[in-house]
Amino acid sequence: MLEKNTITKERAVLVGLYGYDTPRQKAEEYLEELALLTDTAGGTVMYKIIQNRDKPHIGTYVGKGKLNEIKELIKAEELDILIFDDDLTPTQTRNIERETEVKVLDRSGLILDIFASRAKSSTAITQVELAQLQYILPRLTRMWTHLSRQKGGIGTKGPGETQIETDRRIVKTRISVLREKLSKLEKQRATQRQGREKHPRVALVGYTNAGKSSLMNTLVDAGVLAEDRLFATLDSTMRRYELGNKVLLLSDTVGFIRKLPHKLIESFKSTLDEVREADLLLHVVDASSPYASEYITVVHQTLKDIGAEDKPEILVLNKVDLINDESVFNALKADYPDAVYGSATRGIGIETLNETLLQRTISDVQFHEMKLPVSNFKAIAYIHENADVEELKYDEDMALVRFSMHNKYLSKLHDAMSEETK
Repeated sequence: MLEKNTITKERAVLVGLYGYDTPRQKAEEYLEELALLTDTAGGTVMYKIIQNRDKPHIGTYVGKGKLNEIKELIKAEELDILIFDDDLTPTQTRNIERETEVKVLDRSGLILDIFASRAKSSTAITQVELAQLQYILPRLTRMWTHLSRQKGGIGTKGPGETQIETDRRIVKTRISVLREKLSKLEKQRATQRQGREKHPRVALVGYTNAGKSSLMNTLVDAGVLAEDRLFATLDSTMRRYELGNKVLLLSDTVGFIRKLPHKLIESFKSTLDEVREADLLLHVVDASSPYASEYITVVHQTLKDIGAEDKPEILVLNKVDLINDESVFNALKADYPDAVYGSATRGIGIETLNETLLQRTISDVQFHEMKLPVSNFKAIAYIHENADVEELKYDEDMALVRFSMHNKYLSKLHDAMSEETK
């Protein structure tokens, strides 16, 4: 079962490291983001602790002296949970919990907790549960205090199975069931997508809290949840967008983030297919953030991780109304001269964005006029399914078809036409 809201109202201490490959300022930025994640999950950040180390301590992440300081702080302030900015090994987690006697969570576990509370659709719930179980599996050893108990008795030979082996087998079985369920859901989604293929597909991507959902609502009044919190949107939403005499299909997707767990990307493959199969990406960026350039880099890296790095994109620098320093705005203009600048909530730049969208999508759609044998049912049906047909006339055994089609479908059309001549 999906586990939800494990840290609601708990008083938290955040812990991070800086060292030779992570400057202190960068580590502090990470902790600020971890604080936002904690708030999103319902926890309250009481303290942030950072230590200078070249690499995490193999047994306790921070040094033993620092861990003793944290232990004393927890006891004095009656704190509830320790949240670490990096993934912990099962051994580190077990040692820290034993020493501090409070709940210990790492960045991946926290993100999974948020995703569990945000999942609404059957697909998202299944994806999150799968990611949770994949996260839990190597950590099962710390989740039981009865590992030495053995199952024996009538019908067993030898010492039997330890509880941890039983639990591991149950988790692996559940993972297999969830993967099979996701596979079936993906087939359903693929069937649903077939009817949409005649229209250009545009996916909104970006760092979490960049304003994708606000932009989607401004363009098509989609009713997507948009709030000033990380991962406000988890389930992807698709809407039809009529732009002049052209129809586009817009899809809002889950936001990306630094240190996004690999297993989470793997589990959300079917949701991210909306990105992979899009004709164009609207890459939305919070222009008011001092980390805007880094966010762009993170999104591009994540797109590469899911195999969508070559997709054409329109860079949308959102929230420009929140930039108070003109020099910051000028620097962005210099760095990203081809971007569209605006504010989704105030409707700034929407007209420019629409013009750019039309330009970019029309360039890949061409008008065609063809004469086909009436007997070539496959080619004619393919045109109806994947093109905007303006005219279809029959003249004895020939059909004259005038239509507009995206270039990506032309090769399959030619294949269908050539089958008639074989």
